[in-house]
Amino acid sequence: MRRIRITAFLAAAALVALTAAGAAAGELALRVEAPPALEPIAARIRGLDHTRLVEALVRAGLAPPRDARITLAAEAHPRALAAPPWVVAQASGLREIVIFPARIGTYPHGSLEAVVWHEVVHLALTARAGGRPLPRWFHEGVAMSVEGWGLGGRARLLAAAFGEPSIADVNRLFASDRRPESATAYLLAAALVTDVRRRHGDTAPGAIAGRVALGAPFNMAFAAETGTMPDAAANRAWAAYRRWVDWVPMLTSGTFVWFGILLVAFAAFVAQLRRRIRQRRQWDEEGR
Repeated sequence: MRRIRITAFLAAAALVALTAAGAAAGELALRVEAPPALEPIAARIRGLDHTRLVEALVRAGLAPPRDARITLAAEAHPRALAAPPWVVAQASGLREIVIFPARIGTYPHGSLEAVVWHEVVHLALTARAGGRPLPRWFHEGVAMSVEGWGLGGRARLLAAAFGEPSIADVNRLFASDRRPESATAYLLAAALVTDVRRRHGDTAPGAIAGRVALGAPFNMAFAAETGTMPDAAANRAWAAYRRWVDWVPMLTSGTFVWFGILLVAFAAFVAQLRRRIRQRRQWDEEGR
């Protein structure tokens, strides 16, 4: 039994090394399809520099998709009508991404580039797992840790972490059809995966998915790479944020702390709104 475990570990390590090497040498290939009205946005996606995205994927132990297709869909498209109004994009399988451009700007997707990054990570993670299923919280957490998340999200996370949610709680939040609960789920998942990468190395997501590709159940793959089960890792991640809040009141009043958190969140909201207005103006100019 011990020899089998050692062999499986060496195989997983070899797969991670091969994936990283292949990703470093490879390029991200995206085909973008759009109706005429959305062609200016399609052109913007084609013009994006994917160098940083490929580097971020490699750091996470993932390889960039070689033949991915992005379809832009207007609000009247059947896929848009079938999706909740707060869903900005959907990734499926190893190659397919659908983006609803009219919805870009709602949390957690504040820009066109961020949406592309997020969905490409989903494709790369699915490929790394060999097409085997991964928990929703892991998928979204990895995508957001690669994409990056800002101060506004961290301020909202402080409140969410106080509830000491379990992985089951996060899954229930993801299953909700309400935007605030979904946004909280994204934050908690991002905080957990970010903490895992900080403690166990940036390539941990790819290593975990690689073990799943070899046939290991996700929880066992997670424990093999981190030394703990997902719920224990979640409690440790939330505790880091709760400790941050514990010592702040020693320097000032609790009311002032929460007022400061609200100011940070409001500033992030205003900045996001301004970016969205500038983005809309740019699209209008390109359309004209």
